[in-house]
Amino acid sequence: MEVNLSIMKITIIAGARPNFMKIAPIIHAIRKLDPNSEKINYRLVHTGQHYDSKLSDSFFKDLDIPVPDANLEVGSASHALQTANIMIRFEKELIENPTDLVLVVGDVNSTMAATLVAKKMDTKVAHVEAGLRSFDMEMPEEINRLVTDILADYFFTTSMEAEINLKSIGIPSSKIFFVGNTMIDSLIGNLGKLEKPHIYSSENLDKGNFILMTLHRPSNVDDIDKLSELMTFISELASNYKIIFPVHPRTQVRLQQLSLLPDNVILIESLRLLKF
Repeated sequence: MEVNLSIMKITIIAGARPNFMKIAPIIHAIRKLDPNSEKINYRLVHTGQHYDSKLSDSFFKDLDIPVPDANLEVGSASHALQTANIMIRFEKELIENPTDLVLVVGDVNSTMAATLVAKKMDTKVAHVEAGLRSFDMEMPEEINRLVTDILADYFFTTSMEAEINLKSIGIPSSKIFFVGNTMIDSLIGNLGKLEKPHIYSSENLDKGNFILMTLHRPSNVDDIDKLSELMTFISELASNYKIIFPVHPRTQVRLQQLSLLPDNVILIESLRLLKF
């Protein structure tokens, strides 16, 4: 069997729903640059960090990206256990499917875990959305960002501020590439495919008479008292508007523990990307 040693192998990691939106433009760019996979051979690995079919599977179709070559199916767990499971299963994946480069995006547990595994196996890592900082160490995502950016080899940034943050920890300019935001690429690429959700008609929504709200970070939704305060504050601040709140299944559990929801907050199920 002939092996073309000039083909670069890239393993792309996606774990959470936002990751899919970030990797879609990258996959589209690879297809455009090398439609016959003569120079680049990519393998898409889904860690399964987000696993609800309503919230993950539809992304493949909506964003025109392939079904992953592998799904590690790690599921939900504590940060430590989830990270450990990703590392164990991704190590096996890399042993069975060696690669030249592991490409990670964002700041979720999958990002950090895949980076750790790759570097311990002497594999290069590229971080898309590198250098972002909240400077809030109570955010798990901030820890993931810091660890990933210490270990990665190539850094693709969305802003000049991110470049400054990377240089402050000793990353040389030669490894930093200011490329912009692939989330915006996803938005622009899908503007012609948007679908009007049922709620738009059933609640007589129109431009200017409603607000779309999301709450999902653990620091905002895990503490019942804080969640209640946020809901009340936002409702009062936007008292003249209907507040449409597509609820993540995890947040739904917390909301059921509240004694009363503001009248102008309308809960709906999570929406597919194109309807959202």
